[in-house]
Amino acid sequence: MLLLLVFLVKKIVTLSCPASDAFLVPHEWYQPGDLIVGGMMSHTYYNLHEINFKEHSYKTSYGTPSVLIKFYQHILALVLAVKEINENSQILPNVTLGFHIYDSYYDSRMTYRTTLDLLFKSQEFVPNYKCDRQKNLMAIVGGLDFVTSFYIAEIIGFFKIPQLTYGSSAQEEFQTSKLSSLYFMVPKEDHQYIGIIQLLRHFRWTWIGIFSVDNNNGENFLQKMQPLLSENGICAAFIESLAQQLHLERFFELSQMISTISFNMMNSKANVFLVYGEAWTIIWLRYITFLLDPENKETALLTKVWIMTAQIDFVLPGTHIRWDLKMYNGALSFTVHSTEVVGFKEFLQTTNLLSDYRDGFRQNVWEQSFDCSFPKPELQETDSRQCTEEMKLEDLPASIFEMEMTGHSYSVYNAVSAVAHALQALHLLGFNRKKTMMGKKTDLPNLQAWQIPPISRCNDPCFPGSWKKGIEGDQFCCYDCVPCPEGKISNQNDTEDCFECSEDHYPNQEKKGCILKLLVFLSVQETLGIGLSSAALGFFFLTSWVLGTFIKHRDTPIVKANNRSLTYTLLASLLLCFLSSLLFLSQPGKVTCLLRQSMFGVTFSVAISSVLAKTITVVVAFMATKPGSQMRRWVGKRLAFSIVLSCSLIQVCICILWLSTSPPFPELDMHSELQEMILQCNEGSVFFFYCVLGYMGILAIASFIVAFLARKLPDSFNEAKFITFSMLAFCSVWLSFFPAYLSTKGKAMVAVEVFSILASSAALLGCIFLPKCHIIVLRPDLNRREQLTKRD
Repeated sequence: MLLLLVFLVKKIVTLSCPASDAFLVPHEWYQPGDLIVGGMMSHTYYNLHEINFKEHSYKTSYGTPSVLIKFYQHILALVLAVKEINENSQILPNVTLGFHIYDSYYDSRMTYRTTLDLLFKSQEFVPNYKCDRQKNLMAIVGGLDFVTSFYIAEIIGFFKIPQLTYGSSAQEEFQTSKLSSLYFMVPKEDHQYIGIIQLLRHFRWTWIGIFSVDNNNGENFLQKMQPLLSENGICAAFIESLAQQLHLERFFELSQMISTISFNMMNSKANVFLVYGEAWTIIWLRYITFLLDPENKETALLTKVWIMTAQIDFVLPGTHIRWDLKMYNGALSFTVHSTEVVGFKEFLQTTNLLSDYRDGFRQNVWEQSFDCSFPKPELQETDSRQCTEEMKLEDLPASIFEMEMTGHSYSVYNAVSAVAHALQALHLLGFNRKKTMMGKKTDLPNLQAWQIPPISRCNDPCFPGSWKKGIEGDQFCCYDCVPCPEGKISNQNDTEDCFECSEDHYPNQEKKGCILKLLVFLSVQETLGIGLSSAALGFFFLTSWVLGTFIKHRDTPIVKANNRSLTYTLLASLLLCFLSSLLFLSQPGKVTCLLRQSMFGVTFSVAISSVLAKTITVVVAFMATKPGSQMRRWVGKRLAFSIVLSCSLIQVCICILWLSTSPPFPELDMHSELQEMILQCNEGSVFFFYCVLGYMGILAIASFIVAFLARKLPDSFNEAKFITFSMLAFCSVWLSFFPAYLSTKGKAMVAVEVFSILASSAALLGCIFLPKCHIIVLRPDLNRREQLTKRD
């Protein structure tokens, strides 16, 4: 990766330095008193040895770097900016700007080394010494990627040298303050997140795949993006991390990663892929698809829509430059804002092989772009195509090189202009000060770009994460710096007191800022939700099978006993009970909050009422067999359905009264968890909620008592014994529900209720119907009236 370093040199002097010889720069590049400007980027892709660019030049001393062709435009944007400033006598009169370009090699050690080279190296590297000549480094345009800018900032922060980063937009990572020397040429990434959400909602894309670069930026992106997706009803089919670099020595790990990513790309139902990354991300993805389909015959990826963030560009390196990018046709890409720079296109059109002999990148760019070669004296002549002056950048397709200025190039152009205008303002300030010195011939010292007046304070400032506490008996200008208490932060120097984060944020570990809380709720995408939803669907299909079995064998004695209509009603209500549990596993909203408790209460009341009606039917039928009994007129379907209807209507009335007076509604619980916002349903009226549960309890206890008393009645088709067991299990579940429900919060509270619904419904299904299904399916010889009578 190239580092485009911007620096300013005020004058050339020869210094003596231990263990180094004098090294003079050619006079045609410097004039006494000149300002030499330079700059930094991150774009090469081969691990070369040291590259040393001479001032006002970009010719290498130790070899030619292989630059990503599309990013060659960034270098040319820098050159144009320096050229325009040097030709404009109104900005910096009698001053010439120059630049250095260094390479980070995408390696932290090399980034540190090349930054130190820029600061101290002339002919030999002597840290903290400027030897042979004076280089007053005034500013740096940092790397395209966040990591490069961060490493540079760690070193130059000691020397208070400003850095203008044109690619890094993870600005909160730097924890900048008013005195920071780091400046951003691009807006915050948070604006992109809002744009992505608006784009997805506009096209109603709710099932997407996410590829994210595997670094701090990628983690920060996912941490902020996932709650926004959930809030807007958008789900991630998969989330895959993309390594920043290919480590071929980790072959097994690499192949496993490629296999997983390939499977998700080819087999996922998601037709929209959101990609967050850097320049290498497109190369990574294209490399994986090449491994899948070297001849580009697979059409599955051609139907996918790719959404790219602003850091990404469609680039291919060296030998891959002829690869097909057809899979990205129709991609939607966010970009850094740019406007047309007058003369830039014409400047590119005049760039050719002979336009500047000092450009060390040009030959490499031409060889890659036009598939040609330059004659080299040390090599034998080959039959390959020779590079000629007629080959121009404007003849290349846009996929290889763009003639319109890109957003990142525009940021580089603006960075150089900002440095130049800041220097102009600095010198004008010094000139005006001299004019006001009452005619005295006083020369002010040369101000550096980083210099604010001397500091005169009682003690050092209190940094973010602490607050100023006055010292008793001392003047108010003197104070102690005290760390912020738990739950509070300070994000500026010398704050009088710490403050709490907003409800939807929590303090970071350093107590310097606030982090957005994650939005959580019990859903079918997590392990607990998957288990509960699978159990609900399993019991639903089992109940459906039981109902189908009873309908198929409706004319057999064991089905005809105890009122078939009640049996069908009970099974249908159990089906709805299992389905109602799924409402608790969806994202709480206005509709789901209104429906889930009321639907659960009504369907359970119908089920228990059916059980109660079955039990009372058995008792009435037995009593009607006695001579002269008045109960015979109550025998029949009318009594059973009267019980079911009347008992269910009472619960319906309770629910209607609940929903009309104080209905449930969705709310965010900000306080139960420190780092999470719990999206849950507020039950509205706790009184009505417990009325619904209490009424179901009354029905269950009544059914249990009647069934227990009728369990020994001499009836061949008496199912009171099974009902007794089912009601015992039902009551046990709900008695244990209350203490568990009251002692939990958030997702656990919802899980407890879902488990209670499933367990109690399964108890009714298992205790009442499975014994009968055993006889119907496995022992049809016992499903005869004679056999049942004989058994009794």
